[in-house]
Amino acid sequence: MKLKKILLLFVSIFIFCSIRAEAIKVGLQTQAKELKIAASVAAEIYDMNKRQLLYEIRPMSIYKFKSEGNEISVINSDKKEYRLGTNMVLIRTKTAGYLCSKKAWYRGEFILQNWGNAGITLINNLPLEEYLKGVVPAEMPSKWNTEALKAQAIAARSYAVATKNAGKHSSKGFDLVDTTADQAYGGASAEKETTTKAVEDTRGIVLVQDERGVLPTYYHASSGGQTKVWDSGSSFLQSVPSVDGNVKKNGHGVGMSQHGANNLASQGFNAYQILNYFYKDFKFAKLSEKWDI
Repeated sequence: MKLKKILLLFVSIFIFCSIRAEAIKVGLQTQAKELKIAASVAAEIYDMNKRQLLYEIRPMSIYKFKSEGNEISVINSDKKEYRLGTNMVLIRTKTAGYLCSKKAWYRGEFILQNWGNAGITLINNLPLEEYLKGVVPAEMPSKWNTEALKAQAIAARSYAVATKNAGKHSSKGFDLVDTTADQAYGGASAEKETTTKAVEDTRGIVLVQDERGVLPTYYHASSGGQTKVWDSGSSFLQSVPSVDGNVKKNGHGVGMSQHGANNLASQGFNAYQILNYFYKDFKFAKLSEKWDI
């Protein structure tokens, strides 16, 4: 039987009870003794313990943040150092703009937490949909088929919410890391028009099971012929032909093959049919639009 016939699927989007989605906290760096941070517009530093304004940041100037015992200090462009008197600060732009660290620009806010001898943790706190705009182009080539990009956006959204709900990194103060240990995330610097549209066109859509809630939709570059499963008890993860052509195996092989998704999209399958092929026994649902920012 031809693959096209095997893959013909009827897709229905089930909207059940509204699921609350919160802002995502991304761990950009841990155990840092010093961090360099800048802002595209004027920004402010707040003490997160006392909720007080501590310091103002000038636009397009580099500031160094250092671990000083259990506190954080900041060194401005004039090389003057100020002890902030707290172990946890929030950096927020005063108007619409971006924050910079690790040679990239980011939407949202920065949280710095000093763990003493363990150094400073840098966290990017931002709405889920804005986070995804920096994930999809980091995980899938932006020139790929539109329907593959939309499938990637939905899979990345589901994975992010499920990982946050599971509390994988909660002891460290964030929800996900910015590498493929969770999902690659390049911030605003990575954003592309095509991938941003894929995120916006699928806004809030996730994969769910009634008993489990939002599902951790694992994905990988290519399986080399057949996808795998980690947990035989997970009904939504089943081994299927990866339809990724002759592409060499790259990744853990569980869930959606990204090359396979692009191949299916090129054959005319939409994002929902692609996801229905790689994942089983689930429903599509839409998250609540009441974000915590």
